[in-house]
Order: sequence, then structure tokens, then C-alpha cells
Amino acid sequence: MGFYSYLNEAWKNFKEEPMINLYKERVRAWRKEPVVTRLDKPTRIDRARRLGYKSIQGIVVVRVRVRRGNLRKARPRMGRKNKRMGIKQIKPKKNLAMIAEEKANRKYPNLEVLNSYWVGEDGQYKYYEVILIDPHHPVIKSKKGFNWINRPCHKGRVYRGLTSAGKKMRGLRRKGKGSEKIRPSTRSHSHKGK
Repeated sequence: MGFYSYLNEAWKNFKEEPMINLYKERVRAWRKEPVVTRLDKPTRIDRARRLGYKSIQGIVVVRVRVRRGNLRKARPRMGRKNKRMGIKQIKPKKNLAMIAEEKANRKYPNLEVLNSYWVGEDGQYKYYEVILIDPHHPVIKSKKGFNWINRPCHKGRVYRGLTSAGKKMRGLRRKGKGSEKIRPSTRSHSHKGK
């Protein structure tokens, strides 16, 4: 087993005794930081490397805080049955990872989102680390595995659901029988797919 395999196992079993104290301390510290925080290096290097991170110029990692839970809907002012109030158990269509990616891209509009992954959560927030790429950086332009991001079709890809979290939200992870009305999009099939 290699180094990254051990790291992966440690993150799978983070609720065991030696790891849980470190994890709780980290989350407590993250809560005091701004919503979008730029990092020197990823917290989960194994996960970041699997999703395309490399320690080269033009690649940035940020940690994003997103609040957990359902939508906080205002209670309707006009009368209706309690059952029809519609204030609880109303969930957003976007998943929290995609919301985190969008927050990161709004903070750094000149960069494009490559991918994101979960790093922690507490009672109120979830924390994701988002990998961003500068498509105009000379190193990225000349690097063979990263210069695909320069094409115009990848501009604003996070807002169009083209990242991994976006594809999951759109239902594109499903394949085979039952997924006929998902591709190219649910909108093109009158929202009958999901």
C-alpha cells in the first residue's frame, strides 16, 4: 500500500480516537475563518490529486464554508392550513458542493473550477475544498493535461453544471435503463428524467 492509500484509509476512519480530536480542532478553527479561504496546499492531498490537483503555478485551492440543512423559508403571512404552509423540508435543487464551487468562483472570477471535495462538517456548516485553475497562466497554457481549460466552451463551467458536483446534481451519474430522459438535459425532456 502506498502513501496515498494510507491517507485515504485515515480519512475513511477519521471518527476513531487519534483522528477525531485533530478533526474537531480543525473544524473549530475553520469556523472563525472567512467563508472563502485561500490555502497553500490541500488538506486532503490524496483526494485532491485524484481530482486533478498538481502543485504547479496557476492552480489554487480554497476552502469554502456552506451552511447545512434545508432552505429557511419565510412563514406565509396570509391564512392557509398548517399543512400548506410549505416552510419545512424544502430543499434546494443544487447540492452543497455545487453551491461551494459557485461561491469560490464568485470570489475568484478570473479562475475556473476544476473540482471540489468534502473536508469536514459541524452542526451548522459543511466545508469543501475547491480546486481552481487560471486558464490564462502561461504554465497552464503550455501544460498538456491542463490546457483543455483554455477552450471557450469551458468558460463559466461551474454555473452550467459541468463540474463533477454539477453533473451529479443534473442526474448525469446515472447510466443505462431509466436514464433515457436525462441526457443531454432534463430540460430538453420537459423535466421528466429525475
